[in-house]
Amino acid sequence: MKKALFGLLALSAVSTAAADSVGGFLGTSSGLYYRQDLTVNSSVRYALNLDAVNLFRGGSLGIGGDVAYLGTIRSGANLAGFNPYYGLGLGASVSLGSNNAVAVYPHGLLGLEYQVTTPLSVFVEGSLGPSLAIGDGGLGFNFLGFGARVGLNYNFR
Repeated sequence: MKKALFGLLALSAVSTAAADSVGGFLGTSSGLYYRQDLTVNSSVRYALNLDAVNLFRGGSLGIGGDVAYLGTIRSGANLAGFNPYYGLGLGASVSLGSNNAVAVYPHGLLGLEYQVTTPLSVFVEGSLGPSLAIGDGGLGFNFLGFGARVGLNYNFR
């Protein structure tokens, strides 16, 4: 009985991971992510961001992350293999060094993904939303915080 239960648990873990993806990105921040498919047209992405701004010249090291809901934009037009998507996310970060701060960034995003081969795709996306930071310089609020990313996906399909 135990073997059958463990076998079913292992099989369900493999089958749920089969549609997910991992990847990396560069842009206003750089990092790695794990994307979990919810349905055929939606997913949740968990990202770990690492930023080194002039670190070797007395700058700052920032570490943070974000969670974003992503949805596919369905279009009747043939977009030559490009797949547009939208999303809503929440990012948070901590910066240590010459500028000590904690920041949050709720945002909306738009992106475009292109399937290069069966497991690999590339994407470009932009995000926009308010940004709130508390740190050495006091309280900072920006109505138009923004971000941009170019990345690579590896799909487990």
